[in-house]
Amino acid sequence: MAEEQSGPPDDELVFKSQRGDVRAFDELVERYHGRIYGLTYNMTSNREDAEDLTQEVFVKAFEALPRFKGKSSFYTWLYRIAVNKTINYRKKRNRNRALSLDQFDQDIKTDDTYHDLTSKGSPLRNINLTELQERLNGALQKLSDKHRTVVVMHDMQGVPHEEIAKVVGASVGTVRSRLFYARRQMQTELSEFMK
Repeated sequence: MAEEQSGPPDDELVFKSQRGDVRAFDELVERYHGRIYGLTYNMTSNREDAEDLTQEVFVKAFEALPRFKGKSSFYTWLYRIAVNKTINYRKKRNRNRALSLDQFDQDIKTDDTYHDLTSKGSPLRNINLTELQERLNGALQKLSDKHRTVVVMHDMQGVPHEEIAKVVGASVGTVRSRLFYARRQMQTELSEFMK
């Protein structure tokens, strides 16, 4: 994901980390913590699980860093670890666990998209925020792991198709196809709500 960042480039931090510089690895953690947490949270819909998974991702990355060869970017490699850990976690977890309303991110209130959707003239203008969050989350959680992963990475985190393809080990066409079908499934799930 091409994004401006301050500080040394990832390659330099990885090199230093592989040689025992813990501060260099801490800088990588600081740089990517938010994105990895966002990925795990959007895939689990649970703050505590997301925090635990985020910690596990960075522990796994630290332990595996000596074997990192740089064939992909550090970011891609780290995302791959996060996606795999989260999918494995979801397989072990009871898939039908009820979601508590207090787990929904209340920061959506400041989101421009939410304001656009609920503005005057929109069919969503009278919808309760919690109900909207619950429905969107429910639709997202009904997606398969493969489909949820691409929706979270692309639509929620803005990761380009090419980068997602590297992370999930699929072609760009497959990523686009998964996005298309996932969006269609979510529209179907939400169609009754949107009437």
